[in-house]
Amino acid sequence: MNMKNPILAAMILYCGCMSAQTAHEMRDSVKIYFRQGKIDLVSSLKSNQVALDRIADSLRTNYADSIYQLKKILVVGGASPEGSVKINKWLSEERASVLFNYLSRYGALPESLKSTEFLGRDWDGLIGLVEADPKMPYKHETLGLLRKIADEVHRGITKNGDPLRRIQRLRGGVPYNYMYRKFFPELRASRLYLWYDKVRNPVLPPPPEPEPAPAPEPVIPQDSVAAPDTVMPPPERPFYMDIRTNMLYDALLVPNIGAEFYLGKGISIMGNWMYGWWKRDPGNWYWRTYGGDLTLRKWIGRAAKEKPLTGHHVGVYGQIFTYDFETGGRGYLGGKPGGTLWEKMNYGVGAEYGYSLPIRRRLNIDFSIGIGYWGGIYHEYDPEDGCYVWQSTRKRRWFGPTKAEISLVWLIGKGNFNNGKKGGRR
Repeated sequence: MNMKNPILAAMILYCGCMSAQTAHEMRDSVKIYFRQGKIDLVSSLKSNQVALDRIADSLRTNYADSIYQLKKILVVGGASPEGSVKINKWLSEERASVLFNYLSRYGALPESLKSTEFLGRDWDGLIGLVEADPKMPYKHETLGLLRKIADEVHRGITKNGDPLRRIQRLRGGVPYNYMYRKFFPELRASRLYLWYDKVRNPVLPPPPEPEPAPAPEPVIPQDSVAAPDTVMPPPERPFYMDIRTNMLYDALLVPNIGAEFYLGKGISIMGNWMYGWWKRDPGNWYWRTYGGDLTLRKWIGRAAKEKPLTGHHVGVYGQIFTYDFETGGRGYLGGKPGGTLWEKMNYGVGAEYGYSLPIRRRLNIDFSIGIGYWGGIYHEYDPEDGCYVWQSTRKRRWFGPTKAEISLVWLIGKGNFNNGKKGGRR
């Protein structure tokens, strides 16, 4: 090579140095979370601050000795299953605009570099989260349903109804509520990808610190303002209750009815009332009783966790009642004759244990036994010549079984049905 031309030699040397530092493609990505139904960028939400700082530090540090030739900026937005696809698509686009605006602080972004992608309801992401969680209730059944839904969505099959409703109906809503609390927030995020070429340039100085630019106010589409699912509220707490009758009382000709309400966290409250007022004066036959009880229950065990108002339960109860039993011989009258129940009642308090067994889709049989204290007064009398002759007044002080129940239970409430092998649809 003829090196007599110093200018030519310098140019060749410079080009050789540049070719040794050929631009190469680089990519960076971060995950940015958003609040449910919102598009504003909240740095304090989850790991947003760390992600934003990482992007900012990377740009500032590398800009000190490099020029970034951006090739592509991609924002991929997904959604959790509870929102409509239309509204979630709009949210994804607006969130992308917010992220593009944030990046513009570090230099102008040509529209040709910007691109967005909307995943829709992120079923695949939800499946991955469920697969990785060992505590997921009904994990096998839930994964089976989610995989079936994902396959139908990918193939465009819609004949099986709204996928969200199908998940909410699974096992009385237990898997859905767990996923809503734990997994859905992870799906309300956008992934930011940056592709760029980095070329060495020791001549240019680092750019000044960018001034924060205010985010533009988004324009909400008119057809989205009135949409009922623009901002999805938390899932409604499932309503569980039952109506029951104690078949032991029924067998003793004492009509009765009870109702139980599930309060949440394995707690329920139950009230029962009985009223049998039979008499036959010519035969000196009286079969009378009325009163009620109130019980606070705690449901325990695996079956109770899978389905409220099912399985083992323990509780405490209180009772008030009166009675008049006489079948042709000596009679027994509980409490003070005449007056109101409060004036003549006997009472009982105690603790119970029981088990509610599913037998049909909306039917259980509840077996319970209670042990406690029975107190109050009662009168003994004999029927003579058409009159009832008082014999004695005694105090009742009894400790032992004071409650027995074999109740037929009718389950009421959306999602309050049995899915097991005993009765009910599979």
